[in-house]
Amino acid sequence: MDNDVKDSHETQPGRNEEDVLPFLSHGIGGNPATLPKQPSKSVSWLRITFYIFGSLFIGFSLFRILTPARHTQWKLQLPWAAQDGASDDDKISPLGDKYLIGVGKADITGPVVEVNFMGYADPKQLGTGLRQRLYSRAFIVGDVDRPDDRFVYLVLDTQSGDTAVRYGILNALQELGPSFAVYSHNNVAVTGTHSHAGPAGWLNYLLPQITSKGFDRQGYQAIVDGAVHSIRLAHESLQPGYLSIGTTKVDGANINRSLYAYLANPEDERARYNASAEDDGSVEKELTLLKFQRSSDSKNIGVLTWFPTHGTSLLGNNTLVAGDNKGVAAYLFEKSIRDEETAAERFVAGFSQASVGDTSPNVLGAWCEDGSGEQCSFENSTCRDGKSQACHARGPFFRVNDNGASSCFEIGKRQLEPARALYDALQRDPNPVRGSWVKSFHTFHNMSDFSFHLPNGSWARTCPAALGYSFAAGTSDGPGAFDFTQHDGNENTTSPMWRVVSRLLKEPTPHQRACHDPKPILLDVGEMENPYQWTPNVVDVQTFRVGQLVIIVSPGEATTMAGRRWKEAVRSATVILSQQESSSPSSAVASPVVVLGGPANSYTHYITTEEEYAIQRYEGASTLYGPHTLAAYINVTLSFMPYLSASSSAPPEHKIFPPDNSNRSMSFIPGVVRDGTPFFKSFGDVLVDVERVYKRGAQVRATFVGANPRNNLRLEETYAAVEKLVLPSPPRIWDENKLPWHQVRNDGDWDLVFHWRRTSEIMGSSEAEIVWETGDEESGVYRLRYYGDAKSLGGTVTAFEGVSSGFKLV
Repeated sequence: MDNDVKDSHETQPGRNEEDVLPFLSHGIGGNPATLPKQPSKSVSWLRITFYIFGSLFIGFSLFRILTPARHTQWKLQLPWAAQDGASDDDKISPLGDKYLIGVGKADITGPVVEVNFMGYADPKQLGTGLRQRLYSRAFIVGDVDRPDDRFVYLVLDTQSGDTAVRYGILNALQELGPSFAVYSHNNVAVTGTHSHAGPAGWLNYLLPQITSKGFDRQGYQAIVDGAVHSIRLAHESLQPGYLSIGTTKVDGANINRSLYAYLANPEDERARYNASAEDDGSVEKELTLLKFQRSSDSKNIGVLTWFPTHGTSLLGNNTLVAGDNKGVAAYLFEKSIRDEETAAERFVAGFSQASVGDTSPNVLGAWCEDGSGEQCSFENSTCRDGKSQACHARGPFFRVNDNGASSCFEIGKRQLEPARALYDALQRDPNPVRGSWVKSFHTFHNMSDFSFHLPNGSWARTCPAALGYSFAAGTSDGPGAFDFTQHDGNENTTSPMWRVVSRLLKEPTPHQRACHDPKPILLDVGEMENPYQWTPNVVDVQTFRVGQLVIIVSPGEATTMAGRRWKEAVRSATVILSQQESSSPSSAVASPVVVLGGPANSYTHYITTEEEYAIQRYEGASTLYGPHTLAAYINVTLSFMPYLSASSSAPPEHKIFPPDNSNRSMSFIPGVVRDGTPFFKSFGDVLVDVERVYKRGAQVRATFVGANPRNNLRLEETYAAVEKLVLPSPPRIWDENKLPWHQVRNDGDWDLVFHWRRTSEIMGSSEAEIVWETGDEESGVYRLRYYGDAKSLGGTVTAFEGVSSGFKLV
């Protein structure tokens, strides 16, 4: 038995090693024969007795004696809890059990110019503006009777979760006061939508910092502050409510970009998911939606969805910050619900990733952009020249020259429409979440040398993190550079220079090479620690449970089949937990709903099946801890499943922690020195004005004397706005300078785009262009407004505004 595993179990009161063995002996595809039973709490039976038979006096006395002090404190803080507790009627409600629910949304937009983007790892992809603001969306679920039992699920419009960001969030929550002390490593999940169109420079480890010129404190702080603000809003809105869950099918929003590797999985396993010619099972088409409905007025406060498709609709030549297709879907859902009676005022829609690893939103496939008109090679995604650079995946509107924006909007819409239809169906016919328990666990696990049993009884182990040659080849969503290729990339098929570079960084030992076999190691990142760690070896393993819903929080990008195996193992364990929690053998047990969300908490690249790993396409080469990476994640998850039992009381104790490099990370990103203006011009002056009349569907443009947007991120504000003139009623002759203007668009809207470019390094001058892509807006009189902030040589930052002339939209 591995020492790390033993240590983690020693922290569980009343359990011994024999209790844990049924979990450890079942990894991928295992069906645990039994779960360790834990003694039921007498408090729970006394409450049942109180509800059914007890007198009010006896019940009140027992309640005061047996209820922990924290429960009393909660009721003092939230007066509604005392008068809105669970009753017999609540327990048989067609809406299910009551939970504490809260949602919140906050701005996390970092620097939109002069900073590298995170995702494609291209140093030349520097931000030049903003198409859509980035947000953190927080969802809290808690137990009404045990309010400390709760979890927070964050959906950030970022490439992934991150160790440094998570540390920053947790530290900031502790500073908010005692009522926020309940949030900890155990119950906070920080997930990313996997957008490849956001600023980089905020990740904890060195490898992703290389292309971003190090660590960007400004962007990091924007994410942390916004995430904390969203949690605070969700926390302050907590109240009793109901959860309803359902699944639906999403067509035309994803394909498998590594089908050659997927087909290496066993045929009988693949056949289980092969539904039709249109749905061959190579990607998951199911979207799961969780609806949050408060009980006070039956209004819905939010939805949280899981569906897998990469955040690569916006291409590697895009330089406008946006939330990619998940950001579009969330934006459209929130916009569609805005004026509906069934929705609360601050409705929040979160579109989380699922088993995203081998999926692509570029659903027309990979084609050679070399004039040949041919599809890329099926095995290794190369073109006639044997290289990958000309191989590009195509989205629905690939012919539109907008760096993927039209395809991005379409893929977002294809997720929105079935999600919205499912939301409406659940409104008419709820499928309630039942089971009053809300449980969570989190552990840090060292993957650098973890030994464990596979389901067949043999031993397996993981390795210190390493990346293979095919990692550098990239994918058809974003091809790599030089002569790297997927599947057959190794030191014999690439320039000898890469062998030299690889060994100069760190020569893998024979032991390390054997551990990762058949991966040819390009970067032995897990054994490089100068000037600090290059990539994580200590990883997050986390799972949430509310009623029949179980959420696996994955730190890596699980491929389609890897995610299925992980979910099936957890589902089998959850069935046994549910049977043990049943009041009698004949009681109905709700079928578990298991979802996988991520990449979360820390970014550990990819998680493939052993069969896919052997193929060594991009995903297999990016599976950090060797061929048994997936089995290890499943093994550790199952060993901690008893913490999700209804009778579990204390979360696991953390024995090890990953490093927080946020205060020692290097940065080579130059700051803003000063802003200047052209001769005879002032900040905000109009350089190119709008025309007087536009037809709907036209693009409205205006250019202003600008200043660097990095001077002020304008969180919860805007750089750009469209204003509409409020005309008098009845109509009469009017002066637009004496009538009010109402803001109808800001830079959080997809169709209002903010561009920035520097015009003189010496003068420090720049221009800001605002583009409004009009659609079916009402006719009327409009104008564009620019909000900027200029920095003097002495460091003083001064706000200013610019406004275009009015124009008529007809």
